[in-house]
Amino acid sequence: MLKIENLDVFHGDAQALDDVSLDIPERAIVAIVGANGAGKTSLIRTIAGMHRPARGKILYRGQDIAGWPSHKVCDLGIGQVAEGRQVFPTLSVAENLAMGAMLPRARAQRDRNLDKVYAMFPVLTERRNQAAGTLSGGEQQMLAIGRCLMGAPDLIMFDEPSLGLAPAIVHNVLKIVQTLNGEGMTCVLVEQNVAVSLKLASHAYVLENGRITLSGSGEALLGDDRVRQAYLGL
Repeated sequence: MLKIENLDVFHGDAQALDDVSLDIPERAIVAIVGANGAGKTSLIRTIAGMHRPARGKILYRGQDIAGWPSHKVCDLGIGQVAEGRQVFPTLSVAENLAMGAMLPRARAQRDRNLDKVYAMFPVLTERRNQAAGTLSGGEQQMLAIGRCLMGAPDLIMFDEPSLGLAPAIVHNVLKIVQTLNGEGMTCVLVEQNVAVSLKLASHAYVLENGRITLSGSGEALLGDDRVRQAYLGL
């Protein structure tokens, strides 16, 4: 569904991604794990059209979208749940969700998708007239996911969805990723929480200093001594 080939990305003189190649099969959960500063967010933002690569291809269903503006990438069906939630704090929950439905691909499905989001996150129904900035961290993460779903994506990239959340909330958020995948959504999970990510993922990549250093099934990487020593403290 999504294929990255030999991607190089620079921020000024600093190279953020170095010859990165990976595959995201349709209906899979693919984890991209690594330490803070490894290049995970740079990869997500480059796919989303927020950074322009210096070299390489980003093939979405066979079409090279490298360098496309982010609104065109979104309208193809690639959604993003950004690191740190990035909700509009002064807008209400309902207004945040309406913003997600502004893509041309999503307008005809707006009411159906809104019903789906409210059914998935009942707390958002209760808080729909409340300013998003007054929600708890977990509720804001639900809103960020709901807003993404309002854009009718076929693939969602989750960038550090557990960041800053209590363990019980983290469990709920990752359960949502599993549920969406079970309904046919392709999910890219970018996480520092390596153990949980690898348990969820059918396939995973380890990103270190901008390069892919390991790849394999989530289960295989979870049992790999290099991963266990570097990321799990085992």
